[in-house]
Amino acid sequence: MKAAAAVAAARKFLGTPYRHQASLAGAGCDCLGLLRGVWRDLYGGEPMAVPPYRADMRDPEHAGALRAAAEQLLMPVTGPVEAGQVVLFRLSGMAEPKHCGIMVSPQRFIHAQERLGVVEANLTEAWARRISGRFWFP
Repeated sequence: MKAAAAVAAARKFLGTPYRHQASLAGAGCDCLGLLRGVWRDLYGGEPMAVPPYRADMRDPEHAGALRAAAEQLLMPVTGPVEAGQVVLFRLSGMAEPKHCGIMVSPQRFIHAQERLGVVEANLTEAWARRISGRFWFP
């Protein structure tokens, strides 16, 4: 099942240090790099080149890029939160999602966080309120 494989691939990144625009387990990654690394684990290569982006992802030129890529490459979720889903988050009151992770259970997700690296965290009420979209790997 793709969901279990996605969770297993994401767990390989636990403890990886945060590195802007990187995507290698153990060496460094950011939140998008985590998804890129899981994609490579599942499918072999990456489906598209990723343009440079600012660490704070506040670049107005790429404002909707994360959602657009998710909608192009992944399958939207309409049901409940489940393990294996890619989850997009809005941050700091922004309209567009600027952060992403992978659910490992309905209550926990893995993501790359500045200063902490790749961690498994609780989907607290504060995180749940920021969810902007959920997707399955194809």
